[in-house]
Amino acid sequence: MAVNQLKVGALLSYVVLILNNVVGLAYTPFMLRMMGQSEYGLYSLVASVIAYLTILDFGFGNAIIRYTSKFRAQGKLTEQFSMFGMFIILYSIIGVIAFIAGLCLYYNVDSMFGKTMTIDELGKAKIMMLLMVFNIAFTFPLSIFGAIITAYEDFIFQRVIQIVRIILNTIVMVVLLKLGYKAIGIVIVTTIFNLVTLLVNYFYCRYKIKIKIYFHKVDWDFLKEVALYSFYIFLSMIMDRIYWGTGQFILGMYVGTAAIAIFSIAISLQNMYMSLSASIANVFLPKITKMITEGQSEKVISDLFIKTGRIQFIIISFVLVGFIVFGQQFVILWAGKSYIEAYIIALFFFIPLTIPLIQTVGITILQARNQMKFRSLLYIGIALCSLAVQFLLAKKYGGIGVAIGISSGLFLGQILIMNIYYYKKQKIDIPFFWKEIAKMSVVPFVLGGFVYYLSTLFIIKTILDLSLGIVLFSVFYIPLFWIFSMNKFEKDLFGAPLKKLFLRK
Repeated sequence: MAVNQLKVGALLSYVVLILNNVVGLAYTPFMLRMMGQSEYGLYSLVASVIAYLTILDFGFGNAIIRYTSKFRAQGKLTEQFSMFGMFIILYSIIGVIAFIAGLCLYYNVDSMFGKTMTIDELGKAKIMMLLMVFNIAFTFPLSIFGAIITAYEDFIFQRVIQIVRIILNTIVMVVLLKLGYKAIGIVIVTTIFNLVTLLVNYFYCRYKIKIKIYFHKVDWDFLKEVALYSFYIFLSMIMDRIYWGTGQFILGMYVGTAAIAIFSIAISLQNMYMSLSASIANVFLPKITKMITEGQSEKVISDLFIKTGRIQFIIISFVLVGFIVFGQQFVILWAGKSYIEAYIIALFFFIPLTIPLIQTVGITILQARNQMKFRSLLYIGIALCSLAVQFLLAKKYGGIGVAIGISSGLFLGQILIMNIYYYKKQKIDIPFFWKEIAKMSVVPFVLGGFVYYLSTLFIIKTILDLSLGIVLFSVFYIPLFWIFSMNKFEKDLFGAPLKKLFLRK
């Protein structure tokens, strides 16, 4: 049953991923036209500011998954249920803190953005910020139940709920925008759907998984252990916010809503790109925790790192090469000529992100081993340096300056230093990993370069031209990659579903 949950959960993760990206690709241009560049930039700015409150999770969500998986492997039910009670209390307190912090932001909107926004924009920003604050305050105490479902490896239920939410949310959003509602209407709908999802998770935990919640006396030694584990994940969350949430804030202070809108399009593309690996990596934490608890060898863990990295590279390399070749025309046709700079900004993200995206299981291994300290401290230091560069370059170069600051930090921290750490301290066979990736990279590099040269000879003017170009590229890329870059395991993994589909017919 658990194996089926893992396999089907991973498959549904990609269904969610594809659905999210398809909806994003189809819905975003519609939203841009209906809202306008200024209001879209305003909405993106407020969302990025409020997102800072999510770091008040302090990494406890990940701790719930890890310790629930650990207690399950050890057969400790009472400890599980007592831990749930402890976290509900903690999250309720955090919810109150988030609400107070949000109100402080609400009352300081004028001082933060008054120099670059109109009175009308400031008024809308305040309303959206207040709605988002209420949303996040309710989210914290109820979020524990989603983490419990993940720890119990009920991935199928989670992914189905995500799929239903994406579809219904999109339909309602389109209707509201057609009726004339803009950013504020979108925030209200998002809040309602979020609350409904949290309540569904609660009822599933209570009546399907049949978990119980004990409000016993707090085990301070255990809380200290959990806090130490969560602290370094918390630092990583701060790093993520600095990298991906500060750009809009800086541009809001120094440039204006139009620059924020362009940068936000690049961030949307970056989120789609990052989700390619995160979806599959997220289902491995319970499994890796169990492997480490049971004392599996370092070689087994290293082999898993390499195997999943290769699988992730199959998908990510295809998307990266395709975006380099067709991305500029795609952005023009998708968002409009006024957003063309988003292509350059996105490339500053995509290229350095490729390496950590094929190594996401490395983070999962560190979490399972409770060894996040080095990575977290490293990333905080580099993120702060990156932030300083962003401030320095934003005034003169706008969104591209912010992107340069972000990408330089990615190269130094997530590529160079972390690969050395994985090899020296975590005993992962990084040289062999890179030999494998190098062999797989020949087809993307050679074919990508050739197709990019051809693309400069032909002008893509319509969606039909773009679609035809992508299809022709895929017709050559996929068979060549299959023959020269994939091993037998990977061919069986991707080929088995196709064989079943054709055999049924």
